[in-house]
Amino acid sequence: MDREVVTLGGGCFWCMEAVFQQLKGVVSVESGYSGGTVENPTYKQVCTGQTGHAEVVQVTFDPKVVSLHDVLEVFFALHDPTTVNRQGADVGSQYRSVVFCRTPEQRDAVQAVVRELEAKKAYSSPVVTQLEPFKAFYKAEAYHQDYYEQNPNQPYCTLVISPKLSKFHKLFKDKSK
Repeated sequence: MDREVVTLGGGCFWCMEAVFQQLKGVVSVESGYSGGTVENPTYKQVCTGQTGHAEVVQVTFDPKVVSLHDVLEVFFALHDPTTVNRQGADVGSQYRSVVFCRTPEQRDAVQAVVRELEAKKAYSSPVVTQLEPFKAFYKAEAYHQDYYEQNPNQPYCTLVISPKLSKFHKLFKDKSK
């Protein structure tokens, strides 16, 4: 089976992980860190905003089932790509909107989706999502993996993640598992 991997930062990785685990064609989702200067950072280090890392999800998917374009549409629909270093109450460079591109084709796909969003005026402010070359992915600590699945009644999950999942299922019901 052919697989493609994309690394996306759209705020808290718990939110992104929970959503992408529900997308048809996604083989795996790992929460972690990318884009910084510290090798093998810890959550505590990344939370300081001093490492340069963003909280990200590494999404592995089958392009025969779901296209990169569709993955990116979900990504842009379920976070605010118009705010710099912020997603809701989460503030800091670790929460920036960013795509770490592995190939020129990934970069081109992101740029195409952003052009589509801007053409249809999907947002009242410009998209500020950063495109950075992929260098490294550091998997987050075990307790961050499958966070929503393991902690569905935790307040952050019920107040922030559950509404994102509802939005996903409403907007992309044909692409939901």
